Amino acid sequence: MKIKKIFYAVVVSSQLLSFSVLANDIDGLSGLDIAKERKLRDTGWGDYSAKSTMILRNAHGEESIRKLSAKVLEVHGDGDKSINVFSFPKDIKGTALLSISHIATDDDQWLYLPALKRTKRISSSNKSGPFMGSEFSYEDLSSFEVEKSDYKLLRQEACGELTCYVVESYPKDKYSGYQKRISWIDSKHYRVHKTNFFDKRGSLLKTLELTDYKNYLEAYWRPHTMKMVNHQTGKSTDLLLEKVTYRNGFSDSNFSQAQLKRVF
Repeated sequence: MKIKKIFYAVVVSSQLLSFSVLANDIDGLSGLDIAKERKLRDTGWGDYSAKSTMILRNAHGEESIRKLSAKVLEVHGDGDKSINVFSFPKDIKGTALLSISHIATDDDQWLYLPALKRTKRISSSNKSGPFMGSEFSYEDLSSFEVEKSDYKLLRQEACGELTCYVVESYPKDKYSGYQKRISWIDSKHYRVHKTNFFDKRGSLLKTLELTDYKNYLEAYWRPHTMKMVNHQTGKSTDLLLEKVTYRNGFSDSNFSQAQLKRVF
């Protein structure tokens, strides 16, 4: 293995032993392999719905609470489709986001604003912007698709009681708000436990921590607590899943611009 040869040339024998063990542990696996396995482990669920609470905190720790519901449809051969609708507070009730992800082309997203009774298309160049004032961007709400990034496996390390692959990914989309992401993915179930997001200058921008995983249909894991912290502004957003149901019988007809005004 080429990496091992380099190690032999530049380190003493005691260091060589530790490096070669690490190389053997990840030998034959690439960042792309891990991304593919992550996607494979989360394929075949069909559709799901969820109710959530969103907690926004400013730099002073002051909180505002929002309630929303989501419908998600798995699409074979392309990205997934989703609709998120706010039900609380009153001033944003009925605001809805339709996201249609794609593998080979730009995602499509539309935001319905009930106060204006109009639907606004989110342009590709604006997808790095905050979703409804939260620390989640429109880009963050798109489904994970392997083909959208390049990958590099950095290392393996402990993450709590598990072992995680640490994978660096580089978005291919020129309009992405990120230069790269670094994710900790456990080697048992291929669940993401943490992701660091770096801005276009390469500075750490945000960290997403995903905890309280629950298993559905004896196959699919979903985090019930997602905490996004913006290191540059001091703001944060928690997204707490409270109710998830699978295989509701959703179809493409449930995910159209016309549905934005009358979902849920």
